[in-house]
Amino acid sequence: MEDTLFSPFRIGPVELRNRTIRSAAFEAMCPGHRPSKELFDYHVAVARGGIGMTTVAYAAVSPSGLSFENQLLMREEIVPELKELTDAVHAEGAKVSIQLGHCGNMSHKSICGCLPYGASRGFNLYSPTFVHKMNKAEIQQVAEDYGKAVELCIKAGFDAVEIHAGHGYLISQFLSPYTNHRKDEFGGSLENRMRFMRMCMEKVVAAGKGKVAIFVKMNTRDGFKGGQEVPELIEVAKELKRLGADAIVLSGGFVSKAPMYVMRGQFPIKPMVHYFPWKQWWLKLGVLMAGKAVAPTVPFRRLFFLEDALKFKAAIPDFPFVYVGGVVDRAGADEVMEKGFPLLQMGRAVLEDTDFVNKMKADKKHCSECEHSNFCIGRMYSRSMQCHKKCVDITPKLEAQVQKINRENEKMERKLGYKK
Repeated sequence: MEDTLFSPFRIGPVELRNRTIRSAAFEAMCPGHRPSKELFDYHVAVARGGIGMTTVAYAAVSPSGLSFENQLLMREEIVPELKELTDAVHAEGAKVSIQLGHCGNMSHKSICGCLPYGASRGFNLYSPTFVHKMNKAEIQQVAEDYGKAVELCIKAGFDAVEIHAGHGYLISQFLSPYTNHRKDEFGGSLENRMRFMRMCMEKVVAAGKGKVAIFVKMNTRDGFKGGQEVPELIEVAKELKRLGADAIVLSGGFVSKAPMYVMRGQFPIKPMVHYFPWKQWWLKLGVLMAGKAVAPTVPFRRLFFLEDALKFKAAIPDFPFVYVGGVVDRAGADEVMEKGFPLLQMGRAVLEDTDFVNKMKADKKHCSECEHSNFCIGRMYSRSMQCHKKCVDITPKLEAQVQKINRENEKMERKLGYKK
C-alpha cells in the first residue's frame, strides 16, 4: 500500500505526486471576499507538508451565492492574487484545486445582497431568512456563472475545480426532494431534479474539460428521513460521469438539516457563540437555546463514509471516486487505497498539522492528534478556521470547554466501540 498511497496519479489533464488531497473545508480566510495572506500561508504550508493537491474552499460563483462575509467570490479582479497562491503551491511540488459553489438558501440578504435563492420558496431557520424560488432566467444565469468561474480559475493557474453538488447547497437543494417542491421541469422526478445540475455541469465542462481536472462533490445520502438516499444518488453519480466529471468526491449530509452528519462529533455551540459578534445577538441566543436540538451529535468514527462510498464504487466500478471522511491515520489511508479508491481527501487532520502527509509517509503508524472537538468549525462562522491548539485568541474558559468536549467525545467513542 505504501507504493499506492505515495505513487503519482493522473486525473484528467493533471498528474498528482501522490494520492492525497486537502479536502475543500472552508477556511473563512477571505475578508472582503478576496484571498488573504493567511489563506496564502496556510495552503503553501499544506503543500510543503507533502499533500498531492490542496483545495481552496469554497468560492462563490456569483454574489447571490455567498453565504459568509469572509468567503471567496470569483471575479476578474482577484485573479492576480489567486495566481500568486497557485504559483507558490506549485513551487512546493503540489497541485491546487478550488471548490466552486452557490449556497442557495444558506445565506442572508445582508451577505448575498438579495433574498436568498432556492429551488423552492420557504423559510430557512439556519439564517434565518425567507427564501426566493428561482425563476428560469435566474437558473440559467447561475449555470452560466459556473462556466465563467471555471474560466477565471484557469486564468488563475488552478489545476482542478471541484463543483459543490452536496451538503444542501444550491445544486443539492435542486436534487433533494426535501428542498425541491417545484411542479415545473425542475421538480418532481429525479430526471427533472437533475436538470439544474446538468445545466451547470454543461457550462463547467465546456469551459474546463481538458484544461483542468473536473471534480464534483456530492452526497452519498442526505443523512435524514425525507432526504435523498444511496440508490437515487448513485443515479446522480452516473449522470455526473456521463456529463464529463473526471472524479467524484463522495461525502454526505445537509448543513441546514443534518450538519453533524457532514462533520461528525458535537455541534460546537460554545465556540460558535463566543465568536459571533454581538450585533448578531439573536444568533448567539438561538444557538445557545436550540443548538443541540437542531444539530444533534453524530459520533465521530474513522472512515465514517466508507460503507456508503463502497456502494457507489460497486455500482460504477471503473470510475475514480475520491474518498473523504474520517481519514485520521496512515492505517486508514492505506485501507482506503486497499478498497480501490485511487484518491483520498482529508480536512481536519491537515488543519491540525499541515505536515500530516509527510509524517504519514515517514511513519506507517502515524495518527492525527486532532480530537474532533469541532472548535475549528465553530470559529469558522465568524473568524478564520483555526485549530484550538494554534488559535491566537482562544480564552482559558473556551479552552476548558474544548477539553470538556474532547472528554465527552472520547467517552462516547469508547462506549460505541469506535475507539479503543
